[in-house]
Amino acid sequence: MGLFGGRKTVFVDADILVIGGGMAGCGATYESRYWGRDLKIVCVEKANIERSGAVAQGLYAINCYMGMQWGENQPEDHVRYARNDLMGLVREDLGYDIARHVDASVHKFEEWGLPMMRDPKTGQYQREGKWQIMIHGESYKPIVAEAARKAATGVYNRIMVTHLLMDQSKANRIAGAVGFNVRTGDYHVFRAKAVIVCAGGASHIFKPRAVGEGMGRTWYAPWSSGSCYALPIQVGAKMTQMETRIVLTRFKDGYGPVGAYFLHLKTYTQNGYGEEYEKRWYEDTKALVGEYVDHHPVPTCLRNHALLKEVAAGRGPIRMVTKEAFQDPHKETVGWENFLGMTIGQAVVWASQNIDPKHINPELTTSEPYVMGSHATCSGAWASGPEDCAHADYQWGYNRMMTVDGLFGAGDTIGGTAHKFSSGSFAEGRIAAKAAVRYVNDLGKTQLQVSEQEYRDLEKVIYQPLENYRVGRNEIVAGTVSPSYLLPIQGLQRLEQLMDEYVGGISTNYMTNAVMLNRGLELLTMLKEDMISMGAEDLHQLQRTWELQHRLLASESVTRHTLFRQETRWPGYYYRGDHMKLDDENWHCFTLSRYDRKTGEWAMEKAPVHHIID
Repeated sequence: MGLFGGRKTVFVDADILVIGGGMAGCGATYESRYWGRDLKIVCVEKANIERSGAVAQGLYAINCYMGMQWGENQPEDHVRYARNDLMGLVREDLGYDIARHVDASVHKFEEWGLPMMRDPKTGQYQREGKWQIMIHGESYKPIVAEAARKAATGVYNRIMVTHLLMDQSKANRIAGAVGFNVRTGDYHVFRAKAVIVCAGGASHIFKPRAVGEGMGRTWYAPWSSGSCYALPIQVGAKMTQMETRIVLTRFKDGYGPVGAYFLHLKTYTQNGYGEEYEKRWYEDTKALVGEYVDHHPVPTCLRNHALLKEVAAGRGPIRMVTKEAFQDPHKETVGWENFLGMTIGQAVVWASQNIDPKHINPELTTSEPYVMGSHATCSGAWASGPEDCAHADYQWGYNRMMTVDGLFGAGDTIGGTAHKFSSGSFAEGRIAAKAAVRYVNDLGKTQLQVSEQEYRDLEKVIYQPLENYRVGRNEIVAGTVSPSYLLPIQGLQRLEQLMDEYVGGISTNYMTNAVMLNRGLELLTMLKEDMISMGAEDLHQLQRTWELQHRLLASESVTRHTLFRQETRWPGYYYRGDHMKLDDENWHCFTLSRYDRKTGEWAMEKAPVHHIID
């Protein structure tokens, strides 16, 4: 395909454009129709909403459910829990807003046909832990996607959105997005009054433990390429807490989840010599973070820290003690079904390595870092909060609207709101949609102006890698080595290695410092310069190119935030070797950044943390 050969431009007009069809996107699409009966609601998805997002292959627990109808938990309790786990730094207004609405979303899932496990004695949902309920979740995503599909005016699958469009009639106002069909190559121009970004966070910005043919075996979805960050960053939206990457303790090689094992099966961990080890590192951890080590439950990052210290002391590997629990046939069945329903790769790994957890305690390891806004971390866009409970510092417009007018977000996109998981992301999508509909209605007959010059210039940029390959493919000197272009996989591996070595990945045991971070920024700048020389053999590789572009921009944001925060607040996630202790006096605050695409400069600042829950 030449630069403009055999391709058509498809124009789509919408009142509300939802980018990303995962849990948050489905929630946003569904709720947009409820409040905007006569509006044109369009959802755009890189894959197919039937099986897209982090829940694509199934999930056997809903990890955010209050249980208010049975008096189990209240929204205030969840805010305290998230605040504790993130070492004091969460947007309590946003977290409270999700917690008070999430139960209603879970009840919708059951109404739509999601099989819920129930306690045979009480009839209540079967609890796996304080916040988790158990489900038969292999079809979780298709069930939710059906509701979104019925609500949407149109669902555009297989569209890779690369850039947002700005209104030409008013500064700092969103007007749509552009992208391409990864199957046909058609160029899509979406013109919209409001845009809700619900794309995924970022895996594969740090070098994974699994390499070669297994490099796709990551804990977080390998197709999540940081688009939820890159798209807002490109248009100048402020980002927050991008330094809070997450590192997971999971079963080795398959990244199978451990929650059901700890909480439901009541398993526990030991070092390689069969000893309890976390208490051994109490004083060491207290010296770094002070009284946070005494909080209950122990913050996730601090449990990671103890594991890492124990392995570094030569007493690994760390194992999950399953042999006791698996003597119970029921628990053995639950343990296997937990993987077969959502992480079948872990079951395959155990089978291939002759690991029967009834007879062998399987190993645990820590993952490479990921960046996301919906798990036990809160990277993402700085968003306006709910009118009834957000501090004035957190209000400048509509709920979940970023610092760009008409640009909303949910799920991984919105920063400061940890522990929303699948149900909370769906609920946040609904919250953002309700506000977006009000924004569109308030616009009334206002006409937004999309510049033809802008979207035609972007078209040339988007498809240039195809032309680079077409022109340069005859200059191949050996294998895939070319003097005139880089392939997406080569750029990705280069990004992963520099982030791993300089920004606190597995090769440095999550350690970094200002010198390393500044060197990382230098190398990121060089990679950015080389991106104009990317070559794409086909549309699949063109998609990979733009995923890399998004990962690269997200990575720079992570690096700059990590450099800006001069403390180690989350040991076990990453360490600033030049500032090894938590510093509440100077850094009990949010970090904010804003990228200026005209100058390429980043502005960093602090924002206050306001506690609304005691």
